[in-house]
Amino acid sequence: MDYKDLKETIGTCSQKALEQRRTWYSPAAEAYNKARPHYPQALIHQVVAITHLSSSSKILEVGCGPATATISFAQIDASIVCLEPNPNFFRLAQKNCHSYLNVAIQNTSFEEWSLEAEAFDAVLAASSFHWIPSEVGYPKAAKALRESGYLILLWNKELQPSYEAYQELSKIYQAHAPSLVDQYQDRATQENILQGLGQIVLDSGCFKNLEFGFIESEVMYTSNEYLALLSTYSPYLQLNSKSKEALFEALKDKIESDFSGRIQLSYISAFHIAQKC
Repeated sequence: MDYKDLKETIGTCSQKALEQRRTWYSPAAEAYNKARPHYPQALIHQVVAITHLSSSSKILEVGCGPATATISFAQIDASIVCLEPNPNFFRLAQKNCHSYLNVAIQNTSFEEWSLEAEAFDAVLAASSFHWIPSEVGYPKAAKALRESGYLILLWNKELQPSYEAYQELSKIYQAHAPSLVDQYQDRATQENILQGLGQIVLDSGCFKNLEFGFIESEVMYTSNEYLALLSTYSPYLQLNSKSKEALFEALKDKIESDFSGRIQLSYISAFHIAQKC
């Protein structure tokens, strides 16, 4: 995927009506909370070291979801204001963060949030900033930051089976969901996408001194866990229920019979960090 294609793809997400974006993940909110991986602690430690975050820091998190990344930053006792427009995610985030008195969660979008100018040491977005129009997100994030404050973008790229396993599963996609056959992204493709995401930050003109880092992880999912994970990705949310049911039933049978009921996945966790101009 080249830079132009990446920007067009992100534009497709961010230009959806706010109400559609607000409820997009509602059908899969519980699955998202259980099946999506958290960010590796080693990656969080790198981010904290680069941005000098501490218990005296104030963080604004944009689109916290069910608090997938929030808790890692709450554990350094920083003060965190989280914005989450989806009502299902909002309730899950409240539940997941109930023991952290330093975390305040608001059920609102970044676009609707009343700007607190120059109030934050960092603006954090974990796999969420691409849902906000660039012409809104980057300038508003910069305005919310104190002088030399940091924009922190975290990414968990899609979990992928090995290419050999994907080739076996692709036969099922051909039969039940041919539109998803070409969803596999190899390592080079994912790294290229991450490079493009960093360039978008710089192209906004609001941030400088971009730093990038990543960690690759491997995990094992049961067939049910894997299907729950798939149900949280946008292409699967767009499938009609009949096709999705047939696809998932066939995938489950394949994983149970050919992979002993478990499938190994790998994924890249990454950060982009940039300072307010």
